[in-house]
Amino acid sequence: MASTTQLPVPAPAQAREPQPRLRSRSSGRRRPNLLGGLGGWLWLAIIILPVYYVVITSLKNQAGFFTSNPMLPPTEPTLDNYQLVLQNDFARYFINSLVVTVGSVVPGLLVSFMAAYAIVRGKGRFLSWTNNLFLLGLAIPLHATIIPIYWMITRAHMYDTLLALILPSIAFSIPISVLILSNFLRDVPNELFESMRLDGCSDWAMMWRLALPMTKPAVVTVGIYNELHVWNGFLFPLILTQSPATRVLPLSLWTFQGEFSVNIPAVLASVVLATLPLLVIYVVARRQLLSGLTAGFSK
Repeated sequence: MASTTQLPVPAPAQAREPQPRLRSRSSGRRRPNLLGGLGGWLWLAIIILPVYYVVITSLKNQAGFFTSNPMLPPTEPTLDNYQLVLQNDFARYFINSLVVTVGSVVPGLLVSFMAAYAIVRGKGRFLSWTNNLFLLGLAIPLHATIIPIYWMITRAHMYDTLLALILPSIAFSIPISVLILSNFLRDVPNELFESMRLDGCSDWAMMWRLALPMTKPAVVTVGIYNELHVWNGFLFPLILTQSPATRVLPLSLWTFQGEFSVNIPAVLASVVLATLPLLVIYVVARRQLLSGLTAGFSK
C-alpha cells in the first residue's frame, strides 16, 4: 500500500495590526491668533469711539452737552440740531460741494487715465519726461502753492467762484492718479493689446475697451481717494471763496460759531449729514475699492 505524504498545511496568515496614523499638524486645529484679534478689536474701538461721540453729541441739546457726561448717550435725544442745520442753507452748501467734487474728480480721472495709458503704452523721450514731470508734482506741497494759486485765480477774475475750487483740485489730483493708474496698466498682459491690434483696433479703442475694464478697481479707488480730498477740502475754499453763495460744507461749520460760544451739537450734526454721502458711496463701491486697495498683495 503506497504511503501518502501529507503536505504541511500553511499556518493562517496573521492579521496585520493596523498602525495608528500620525496626525499631521496641518490637519489639526489651528491655534487662534489671540494677539492679532486683540489688536483688531483695539483698532476698531479707536475708530468707533470718535464716531460714537459725534453721533450721540449731535442728539443732545446745547445745555445738555455741557451738563451731562460726554460719553453717555442723551437721556432725552432730540433732532433739533439737524433741523437747525437744514434751516441754515445746508442744501446750498451741499450742492456747492457736490458740484465742486464732481467737477474735480471726473475730469481729473479722465485726464489721468489717458495720461497713464500714453505713458505705459507709448514710446518716446517726451513721454518719459512727462512721467517725470508728474512725479515731480508729488513733491510739491499744497500749502507752498497757495499764494501763486491765489494770484492766478484773482488775475483770471475767478475769485469767489466754484471754478476757482475746481481747477486747482484737478491739478493736484493728477500726479498721484497718474502714478497709481500707470502701475495698474503695467500689469495688463501685453498679449491682450497685441490680439486686439491684430483685430484692427486702434489705440483709442484699446484704451476704452480693454484698458479701462481691466483697471476698473484702480479707477474706482483713485476716484474715491480724490473725492475724499475734495469733499473734505478746507484750505482752497477758505482762501479762494468769500461769499455764502459759494460756501461749501467744510466752511458751513462756521455758521454755528457765535461771538462768544460755539454750538457744538449743531456742528456735529452738520458733520454727520456731510458724512452720509461718503458712506453711501463706500457701500455702493466697496468691492471695487477693496479689490483696488489689495491688488498686488497676492503676488
